[in-house]
Amino acid sequence: MRAVRFRETGGEDVLQVEDAPTPTPDPDEVLVRVAAAGVNPVDTYGRRGKREPPAFPMTPGADLAGVVESVGANVTDFGEGDRVFGTGLGRTQQGTYAEYAVARPDQLARLPEGVSYAEGAAVALVGVTAWRALVDHAGLDPAETCLIHGGSGGVGHVAVQIADAAGATVVTTANDEYGRSLPDLGADVVLDYARDDLEAALVAAGRPDVILDHRLDEYLDLDAAVAAQGARVVGIGNTTPDAGFADVTAARRAELTVSLMSMFNTPDISAVLERLARLLSSGRLAPEVSRTYDLDEAGAAQDAVLHDSVFGKIVITV
Repeated sequence: MRAVRFRETGGEDVLQVEDAPTPTPDPDEVLVRVAAAGVNPVDTYGRRGKREPPAFPMTPGADLAGVVESVGANVTDFGEGDRVFGTGLGRTQQGTYAEYAVARPDQLARLPEGVSYAEGAAVALVGVTAWRALVDHAGLDPAETCLIHGGSGGVGHVAVQIADAAGATVVTTANDEYGRSLPDLGADVVLDYARDDLEAALVAAGRPDVILDHRLDEYLDLDAAVAAQGARVVGIGNTTPDAGFADVTAARRAELTVSLMSMFNTPDISAVLERLARLLSSGRLAPEVSRTYDLDEAGAAQDAVLHDSVFGKIVITV
């Protein structure tokens, strides 16, 4: 099969398309013929030396969508020919930038008819992240107000739709260009994150009960300043290793709860994917595929996910 692999850490140029052996699933695994692979910042960590890859040569990629090619002897949940999407690969096992990938059943769910492979790959990791943040960690209720920082990003634009489907009032931030599209996804209030009076505007929009924060090092103090009493902040990322309150008094006054999470700690990825599949089937969730690349352009795709401003997700089509 053709697979994107790197044999050492470095820049995007270490990613090369090679002829590699098609993997054989173990008794508890599923072999998927990959049609599309989502591109996420986490896909770059092994290649950049931020995380030790499980092996060299290594194929990156956490997300996939495609068709089941074969299953191991112990697998009963999936069968040959099933359309599936999944995530959680590429960290302790080989990833998804390849024509075939092996996954565990608990990393997969059936992809609904009418949902493209590119959409399935685009929604997997970010959808599980948004669901776990809002539903599992924050316990978002229908009557609550939810603030989502960066509502046009990969996680953000899916989180807006999940919060809307849950019946919450959705407040989000984005640049002016992308912000114009967010009401169509369910945002009730969209604010330019660059405005000088962002704190006052967020308070005027309604102090949020739940805050999804993808840049804790930039926004944690703002979260404390605008939050409702007893609000829950869920942190899913940061741009520098440092994050904390410059003045913890506001957080104490609001009795703020801060939870930190990683999608890779999800106890049962498949169960969350199945819930996302229901939203996809009903039309209440529609991931935005901003750009597509092919396997030979994997380096450019990773460069774009790290450095370019895009609305939605970047996907590699296989």
